[in-house]
Order: sequence, then structure tokens, then C-alpha cells
Amino acid sequence: MENPTNTAKLPPAAAATRPQRWSARRKQEIVLRLLRGEPIEAIARELGIEPYRLERWRERALTGMAAGLKERADDDPAQVDLAAAHQRVGELSMENELLRAKIARLENGMPFQRARSRK
Repeated sequence: MENPTNTAKLPPAAAATRPQRWSARRKQEIVLRLLRGEPIEAIARELGIEPYRLERWRERALTGMAAGLKERADDDPAQVDLAAAHQRVGELSMENELLRAKIARLENGMPFQRARSRK
């Protein structure tokens, strides 16, 4: 029987080679094999994946590892000192902003509201 929809039929082998999704765990196992020194071409042939894709996975893994190693612990003394310094800078910035507003009012002749006397 003819193909009435005029669409090309894929051979059975081509239909079986649909792109598949790789879990993060599976990618991690493959990248570990690459980092241990297994040839990329051998792994690519074994898994039916393009070598460029394996290289991309390896580069992403190395980038993620580098970022993870750069993080500092929350109890790191340098991090605690830095957080305290940031807090102090914020306080000083607010204080400066309030003082500038006060100076601007005084220079424009707009008196502040006086507090009521306590008598």
C-alpha cells in the first residue's frame, strides 16, 4: 500500500535512535569516567553520544566544581568580619543620608518641627 500522507517513512534503525534524556546522575558517572582518563572517543562510541557533548558535560562539571570550591563556609572568620563590615557600611550610609537631608532643610530655611516642651 502507498503512503497516503506523503511523509517519508523512517527505517526501523533510525526510529530507534531518538535523542534520549540523560539524568544528572548518569552524566556525573560519565564525566567521572572522563576525569579518570578513559578516552572520550571510546565512551562516545559505547554510549552513542557525540564527543562534543561529552566535552561540554566535562567543562560544565569542572566549572561547577570550581564554583563550589570557591564558596566560603558561614562560620568562616573572614566571612563573619566581612558581614560585620557590610552592616557597618550600611549604617553609616543611612546616617550620612539623614544628615544630608537635615542640612538641606536647614539651608533652605525650613525649620524642623520643634518637640513639645515637657513642662
